[in-house]
Amino acid sequence: MTRFSDKMTEVFRYDKTFEGLLCALFDAYARHSFPEQLIGPGEPIPLFTQQVHEVLTRTEAAERVWKGLGKKLGAQIRRMLIFTWLAEEEGSDALLLRYMRKTFDSQGSIIGDFTDNDVLQVKKIAQKVAKEKERLIQFVRFQKAGDGSYFAPVSPLYNVLPLSLGYFTDRFADQRWLLYDTKRRYGYYYDLHRAVEVTLEEDGPLLEGWLSDDLRAADEQLFQERWKSYFQAVTIRERLHPQLHRQLMPRRFWKYLPEKQLSR
Repeated sequence: MTRFSDKMTEVFRYDKTFEGLLCALFDAYARHSFPEQLIGPGEPIPLFTQQVHEVLTRTEAAERVWKGLGKKLGAQIRRMLIFTWLAEEEGSDALLLRYMRKTFDSQGSIIGDFTDNDVLQVKKIAQKVAKEKERLIQFVRFQKAGDGSYFAPVSPLYNVLPLSLGYFTDRFADQRWLLYDTKRRYGYYYDLHRAVEVTLEEDGPLLEGWLSDDLRAADEQLFQERWKSYFQAVTIRERLHPQLHRQLMPRRFWKYLPEKQLSR
């Protein structure tokens, strides 16, 4: 097992990207010094810190670490690390750094060692993110704009938009659409050929989640009303189970579902 110096309290500052985190691990091994804490740009330096190392994000270093993880973990488990990163939970970067260090330091595989709390936590977080990804796919509702393109606002609990992108580009390959995360203020626009990341800088009806009358296609409101009527028609009120309903369709998705809007 690689030994790290404990002679000083060291903090690593990085750019808060996944590539930057991989570079932080690369630097830790190169310096033979593992950080006590990770901080981002502009974050205050913790008390009693003796040294701050500024991590530079380099494509070559990040790719080298990523390939090394692939050899130790395999593609499926390595993907689990990305899921954990996209959870955006506090301390998840330090958790991932410990997990990756243990992966490289271990002679065998740590994948199934759930007696290790870091291994267990990565698995649990990744599972939550995977579940949110599936929910996002289930509850997206596109609105048709006047120019023939489609718009869908979302605000998932975790940053799962990149994980669901493949599904939408395959399922709606013959349509132009904008899938936008109103919580994180970014999205992807698909132009029939590729999906590119976009950001809406100004507040407006798109960020509120619904196309305004001047942007909406003439028949969009009719489609929404018919969808509401269908939803009401198939609902058997005697069999309603509100608690189960909220469990299967979390309330956080309701604000963007036409069938949940009494009037707009």
